Amino acid sequence: MTPLPRFHRLPAERQEAILAVAREHFAEHGPASASYNKIIEAAGFSKTAAYQYFDGREDLLAAVLDDVLDRLLGVLGPWTPARDEADFWARLKAGSHALAAHLHAHPDDLALADAAVGRAREGVWLGWFGAVVQDGRRLGLIRTDVDPDLLAGATAAVMRAADAWALNALRAAPAERPTAPAVPGGEQVWSLLRGLWSGGADGGAGRAH
Repeated sequence: MTPLPRFHRLPAERQEAILAVAREHFAEHGPASASYNKIIEAAGFSKTAAYQYFDGREDLLAAVLDDVLDRLLGVLGPWTPARDEADFWARLKAGSHALAAHLHAHPDDLALADAAVGRAREGVWLGWFGAVVQDGRRLGLIRTDVDPDLLAGATAAVMRAADAWALNALRAAPAERPTAPAVPGGEQVWSLLRGLWSGGADGGAGRAH
């Protein structure tokens, strides 16, 4: 489900304003409970006009979640080849901390992040992890006895579980806290990844430590 073509012909700032209003409502009331009528009223157009942009409530929700995912991937940025092992792990950790800081500063994204990642466009989401795996193999840090697509999928699954766990902890952080908290249990996540990526039939990969 995607917005109808007429939505994409709106000025970019109008598209962003509509999605921001919808994001706020879905975040406050939940993806399953937010009122479509209240969203379109708050966005400043009639129900008749709304159907020129979206097929309905689920179409609007899908557009909001895709936008949240794009915002999260924008924080991470594209993965570029690391210089060495230390740089590889430093970039992973920096991306994780940047994401935590963004979610702390944008509570609407935090509220919807789990749903957005859960319905993530597979090619976009797995593509990022595929680039990480490919780079880790180049550096000799990731095992080579497992198909790279399978390993990228397994890595994404580990991070998906870790994200859900960390998001719950971030939601529990005091709202008035002025700075973003460290990623909850971050070292446990890195330990999981090291275990997934280590070993291998060639005996030379997985030196992540």
